Amino acid sequence: MSNISSAAFADTKAHYDLLDGFRGVAALMVIWYHIFEGYAFAGGTMIESFNHGYLAVDFFFILSGFVIGYAYDDRWGKNLTMKDFFKRRLIRLHPMVIMGAVLGVITFCLQGSVQWDGTHVAISMIMLSLLCTIFFIPAMPGVGYEVRGNGEMFPLNGPCWSLFFEYIGNILYALFIRRLSNKVLTVLVVLSGVALASFAIFDVSGYGNIGVGWTLDGVNFVGGLLRMLFPFSMGMLLSRNFKPFKLRGAFWICTIILIALFSVPYLGGKGTVCTNGIYEAFCIIIAFPILVWLGASGSTTDKKSAKICKFLGDISYPLYVIHYPFMYLFYAWLIKNQLFTFGQTWQVALCVYAWNILIAYLCLKLYDEPVRKYLTKRFLNKKQ
Repeated sequence: MSNISSAAFADTKAHYDLLDGFRGVAALMVIWYHIFEGYAFAGGTMIESFNHGYLAVDFFFILSGFVIGYAYDDRWGKNLTMKDFFKRRLIRLHPMVIMGAVLGVITFCLQGSVQWDGTHVAISMIMLSLLCTIFFIPAMPGVGYEVRGNGEMFPLNGPCWSLFFEYIGNILYALFIRRLSNKVLTVLVVLSGVALASFAIFDVSGYGNIGVGWTLDGVNFVGGLLRMLFPFSMGMLLSRNFKPFKLRGAFWICTIILIALFSVPYLGGKGTVCTNGIYEAFCIIIAFPILVWLGASGSTTDKKSAKICKFLGDISYPLYVIHYPFMYLFYAWLIKNQLFTFGQTWQVALCVYAWNILIAYLCLKLYDEPVRKYLTKRFLNKKQ
């Protein structure tokens, strides 16, 4: 999905409904995480609830690697060329990138076209930022079109940073990773896993967490690359070696575990070894792959569960891509009115949450699906 989008499956392949559901659950948790991020941002404090919601990005990357490996690995040299693969991925991902950028411009202008420190931004810089976002050109910290002034790669729609690394993952897959034997892929997974664990456990970023990748300074870029490379390649390795493991109620059990993992408070403790980093490494390297394996093993047993998983899967990518522009408005409102807790603003927070789900669904049905259908017919001449 992008790290949260599903790849197009071959028509003859079974569909992993539960993985769609997991992706939707994770996307919904990201929204809650960003709501509580607003209170922390306004008050200059730590995020108190859903503190590890940022790990949803790493979960998305594992899902992406699994699904892309499953959908495409055995099609190269048969009915899939590199050009065709990139067309499919662009058609799947980029229409919503453009929509997110447009919503980002609208909300930035509604906010007053000012950086967080109050500096007014010229319309020319806003339009340049829009153009760069549409063509996925990240902003270096401090340049004129980095319009919010806090160093974001994509200041009109911050979460696009993970899609930037998703694109890198797709390119690496097509050019390099797909050609690796299982043994060599295992070596890549182990080496990247060790590097990621070291980055987290020894707190290389200095943040006290692995929430890196959103800006283009050196540590963030390396950290973001590791956050993509390990889970993406791990997902591919899982797809190649997958054997079902029967578990009744897999979706609900795994959903509860996933929410619990995201909800664990920040684990403090200063020293050479970062306690929070140990927890992050556990989630990414051990817990998430197990959850993906269990999810791929399970299946929906009734129509209601199937509909829930389908809805969650369909809405997950649009929800992830379009929600943050509205979060900027929410954050600005919290800061202006000096509101620091959910208890003070729960009605507004729930409305923001529901609004994002509604807009994501409307974007899916009125824009994303029709545009992808047209582009598929125009450029692929086959059903995606």
